[in-house]
Amino acid sequence: MDFKLVELGSDEFAYRLEVEGIMKAEIAWTKLADVMVIEHTFVDESMRNKGLAKKLLDQAVNFARKNNFKVEPVCSYAVTAFDRYKEYEDVKI
Repeated sequence: MDFKLVELGSDEFAYRLEVEGIMKAEIAWTKLADVMVIEHTFVDESMRNKGLAKKLLDQAVNFARKNNFKVEPVCSYAVTAFDRYKEYEDVKI
């Protein structure tokens, strides 16, 4: 899957998956100094139950690691994933 990094303005960013110009999945965050506050995760109903939300979160976490950011999960999916998967401990606030 090819996720596109999109700058939404005002220190807001997202990784998106678009199919034929239609957004099918997204993870969005606000950058506050060296912290990424993950506020929103969306997967279109037609693409659910395929692990796409986790792939988006992995992409965002890899971005955090490359840029020496920490991550504060706020949206319900990110909070649950951070509790469930120990692989995110290095970036968690």
